[in-house]
Amino acid sequence: MNGGPVLEAAPLLGVERSVLGRRWRLRDIDERLATALTQRFDLPEVVARVLAGRGVTLKTAQGFLSPTMREQLPDPSHLRDMDAAVVRLVAAVRDGETIAVFGDYDVDGATSAAVLRRYLEAAGATVLVHIPDRLEEGYGPNAPALLALKGQGAGVCVCVDCGMTAYDPLAAARDAGLDVIVVDHHEAGEALPPAVAVINPKRRDETTPHTHLAAVGVTFLLVVGLNRALRESGWYTARPEPDLMALLDLVALGTVCDVVPLTGLNRAFVTQGLRIMARRGNPGLVALADVARLAEAPTAYHLGYVLGPRINAGGRVGEASMGMRLLSTADPDEARRLAEALDAFNGDRQEIEAQVLLEAIEQVEGAREAVDGPLVMAVGEGWHPGVVGIVASRLKDRYDLPACVVAVEGGQAKGSGRSSVPGLDLGSAVIAAREAGLLTLGGGHAMAAGFSLHPDRIEAFRAFVAARLSEQAGDGGLPDPCLDLDGTLAVEGAGGALLDQLEHVAPYGAGNPEPVFAVTGARLLFADVVGSGHVRCQLGGQGGGRLKGIAFRAADGELGQALLRASGSVVHVAGTIRMDRWQGQARPQIVISDMTLAG
Repeated sequence: MNGGPVLEAAPLLGVERSVLGRRWRLRDIDERLATALTQRFDLPEVVARVLAGRGVTLKTAQGFLSPTMREQLPDPSHLRDMDAAVVRLVAAVRDGETIAVFGDYDVDGATSAAVLRRYLEAAGATVLVHIPDRLEEGYGPNAPALLALKGQGAGVCVCVDCGMTAYDPLAAARDAGLDVIVVDHHEAGEALPPAVAVINPKRRDETTPHTHLAAVGVTFLLVVGLNRALRESGWYTARPEPDLMALLDLVALGTVCDVVPLTGLNRAFVTQGLRIMARRGNPGLVALADVARLAEAPTAYHLGYVLGPRINAGGRVGEASMGMRLLSTADPDEARRLAEALDAFNGDRQEIEAQVLLEAIEQVEGAREAVDGPLVMAVGEGWHPGVVGIVASRLKDRYDLPACVVAVEGGQAKGSGRSSVPGLDLGSAVIAAREAGLLTLGGGHAMAAGFSLHPDRIEAFRAFVAARLSEQAGDGGLPDPCLDLDGTLAVEGAGGALLDQLEHVAPYGAGNPEPVFAVTGARLLFADVVGSGHVRCQLGGQGGGRLKGIAFRAADGELGQALLRASGSVVHVAGTIRMDRWQGQARPQIVISDMTLAG
């Protein structure tokens, strides 16, 4: 058979347009592959189908199901400039030089700095750490801070999760006699910054297959290479060798929170790191879990939505260095004080975020120019720059489009962008805007970007990025919003047995999304509003089963309102099935992301 148009599959359950305007479709998989995975690895059918839907093959299945550091960890020396960085740091450790670490204020930066600090101090080095203040210094290395580290006695400085575009500050450090090593993962420009070594899987001349590492993953590879070189030099003859595996809890945290794909080496980092974290050996993570009332073994979900936001809160609305200090301290009392402070800052952050989000939504829905082709953008005078990234993420989720949010204060504008639309690379558009002279600072990767600019260039920046994203989308434009589902379930099928089976596929995150199912033909027994705008409900099955449901932060949106109106009706709901642990009880629950009336 040849010729003729390719017909799109019928929508799942006939849902052409859900309450959120999405077309439901069953994830396209190779049925023969799913069957083969079931037979070869003795897997439940639902697990095999989920694996097939994520591109897992017979060849890669074993490594996916049982990822190990032994199989996945590469030789660090395969990265460009790794050996040069190791040589310089070996000399610094052996000669007793003070080593400075310059980090970022987000979770990836905090974990990267903490990993390097803990390792270097365990190896016997003297370490200084500087995390820039978001409001006073902005993102990335700046000359005054680098020169201050030099003045405190540092001979070498390692910039982690930053530095790729800091040409002038790094040149000033070089001229002052401070050797700088850049360890980063953000998109690189044509020219490299002036440094002793630039380790970045996204260097344009790099050939590594590990292009999706978070900065903390790259930092861990540096530690592995440095530790090997120190061992070979005889450094550990008279001192204990640091336990590198004990650092993987931090590597897992930074990897999950930076939303890099949880495949390959990243999957091994997170799988092993979660095991390390469950042993509660890091005083900072123990204290943070306790203040967050996390009473179970952590999962990737807890890293991304419970622990990560609290660490971020220091850099957003508190003291920038608090997250790094928490993660690197060995003192339980200090850890407790820092964890409690971060928890309080997180509460402040949530209040600020809620107000900015409300104003941003009102702006987007009240101004036609706020949506420019494939870009949503909101700009606010006096908005706190510490929450613009979170608000951009919320707008991205709400409108299914890349979103940028800009805070203007005192003649300066600072913004952040988020995207999850396949085929659109927001980071490259922002870098191009910087290279075109529209930004004073700017960088990022496909799904996230940060930038600074003069307020009078905001509209030009908006038009430039929208045009770049339109080019990436091509003549066909963006596809209509769709929701890909991994299967359908009756209420009675969404139980603990299913969750036990799906443990084979965890940990979940970017590149390995949590399975989404449609629970079909369920009667919505009741729905009400709880907590901070969440909508909870209970679903009744045709066989008499019951299933709890919750839609987070949905009360004021279309999904929440539709759930509240549908009480007593028969519905199809889409979402992820998780175990809800409350007051000593554990019950399956669907976290609802979409719905439609049945029939």
